[in-house]
Amino acid sequence: MLKTLFTPLVTWYLGALKTGGYPLIALLMAAESSILPLPSEVVIPPAAHLAHTGQIPISLGGIILAGTLGSWLGATLMYWAARLAGRPLFLRYGKLLLVTPEKIEGAERWATHYGAMGIFVSRLLPVVRHLIGIPAGIVRMNYQLFSVFTLLGSAIWCSVLCWVGIKMGQDEKLMHGELHRMTLWLGGAVLALGGLYYLFVHRQMKQKKN
Repeated sequence: MLKTLFTPLVTWYLGALKTGGYPLIALLMAAESSILPLPSEVVIPPAAHLAHTGQIPISLGGIILAGTLGSWLGATLMYWAARLAGRPLFLRYGKLLLVTPEKIEGAERWATHYGAMGIFVSRLLPVVRHLIGIPAGIVRMNYQLFSVFTLLGSAIWCSVLCWVGIKMGQDEKLMHGELHRMTLWLGGAVLALGGLYYLFVHRQMKQKKN
């Protein structure tokens, strides 16, 4: 299923990177941080592989910067859309954009529990990362804080994905769309981030009990 869905995109992307460069990476990461179901794992690792092997004239640092700014742009668009439109409109019409009320309410609980620091952690987690701008906008979270934590979290995640792209760059089948092969490469990173997430949540919940 994933292969059928993303293989044409990956094939196009690998070719387009040679001319699209940083703007293309930023644009796709902006889409990934909004409501579109485009995994960042499809965007950053292939670009890192091509850059590391000298197949495209861009740098790893540039990829991280472009990915970070793109993520911030997409999250910002969600933030301001939610802030200006309000909760009722998103709950009523969000499902038309693949954002269900259940997802919005879950993201709201996350934002309520963990506040501004939760924005930073959310950039490292699936599902929450591309929805967190909605509750942040609805509750009118300080935009400067939202931006700072979004940029920091996105920079770390893009750096992790760059490392993954370099390490698995020899796996040509993966580079051509067999995304299930990414599991082994991402396993260590996911476990590490999952451990940090567990500690973060555990400490926050413990503080609430005191």
